[in-house]
This record gives sequence, structure tokens and C-alpha cells, in this order.
Amino acid sequence: MDVALLTVGDEVLAGDTVNTNAAWLAEQVTDRGATVRRILTVPDDHEIIADRVAAYAARYDAVIVTGGLGGTPDDVTMAAVADGLDRAFVVYDEIRDGLEAKAEQFRTENPDLADEYEFDLDFIAAARLPDGARPLVTDAGWAAGCVVDGVYVLPGVPDEMQAMFRLVADEFDGEVVSETLYTPTPEGAMGETLVAVRERFDVEVGSYPADPETPNRLKVTGTDSTAVQQAAAWLRDTIETVDPPD
Repeated sequence: MDVALLTVGDEVLAGDTVNTNAAWLAEQVTDRGATVRRILTVPDDHEIIADRVAAYAARYDAVIVTGGLGGTPDDVTMAAVADGLDRAFVVYDEIRDGLEAKAEQFRTENPDLADEYEFDLDFIAAARLPDGARPLVTDAGWAAGCVVDGVYVLPGVPDEMQAMFRLVADEFDGEVVSETLYTPTPEGAMGETLVAVRERFDVEVGSYPADPETPNRLKVTGTDSTAVQQAAAWLRDTIETVDPPD
């Protein structure tokens, strides 16, 4: 299963917000055996979002889009996804009813805030999804997400995004397995070893150097669990390995 991650947000591109969502999602998807093929950040621009959604949806098994949901003028993601997939953008009555109930509950539980601030919530705008989409709703946040044509649209707030991803986590699976080793051997001294292990066992081996006081990390990856285990064992016999750092 090949997956693309698309983060939406001017604030991410400006460096005002760190893109922790992409890192977290990449780890979650990879741990489930799928493969992340693209990670891209784009601005809150309808045309750009629609273009990338259309291209990635045609190329990959799944696309996860985060950010730009809600109902305010700068929340353009959901409408852009609908355009990118050539679907109508329609109001889901059950989403609107749920948002109205959530707002009323908030007013009841927070009367002081309700009196102090005049809440002008656009329930219609917040309840629009691409036609035919499967809505995703959690108690963690306000905006609904959805799944449509292999595109998973999630909120940008990390806690809300993670809660919504858990609703669909089991849909991201694949045959990729991996095993990680640590070695004090410098990367430059392992060139022949890394070539040999790839050729011998038909696996991929990523080498990730660290600072001088931290062991280097080797990640053996493949679709055959036996080959991955054998490759890892061969590496342990060939180079010095150590326990993972604390």
C-alpha cells in the first residue's frame, strides 16, 4: 500500500508551526506495513490543494490530507478536495445537526463564555463534504473529516488529527516489515557491507548516522519477513552492533 501525505497550512510553510503531523502519520502508516511515498506541504490555496489531491489520488493507494478544516474563510481544504476529485460539495445534514448539538452543549456547559462572546458559527459551511464521502467525526474537535476515493481528510490540530486517524488506522496495511539495529561503526566504513546485504537478501537497508556519541541506526526493510530477519542476523554477524540508545 503506497501512501502520500499532504499537509495544508500557510503557518507550516512559514515555520510558525512545526509539521509534527506528517512525522506522526508517517510512523503510524509505516508501522502498519504501508509505505509512505510522498510528504508535501502546500499553502491554504484551493487550486494547489485540488491539483495535488487529484495527482496523488491517481498515483497512490491512499492520500492523507491534514489541515484547513472548519468553516472559516481560510479553511479551503475540504472544498479543494471535492474539486480535485471532481465531486460536488454538499451539506451533510447529520454533520450539521451534530455540530449544532455540540455548540449547544458547549453553551450549556460554559454559560460565562457564551455570555461574554458572541459565537457566530457557520454550521452550513462546516457541514459540507465531497458528495459520497464517508464522514469522520470525533469528540476531540469541531470539524468533521472524511474519506472519499482513497483520500483521507483530517484536521490539522495534532490531538484532533490523531483521534480521527485512529478511526481509520486499520485501513492502512501492507506487507512491508522492518528490523532496526544500532552500530558504533561509522557509515563510511560500512559501504561494502550495505551493498552485500542488499544483494544477498533482496532487502533495503537505510543507514542513519547520528552524532559521534550516539550509535548509527540501520533499518532493514522488505516484504519477506524471513529475508528481513536473515539480513538482520547477517549484519549482526558481520559488523559490531549495540543495544538501542536510551
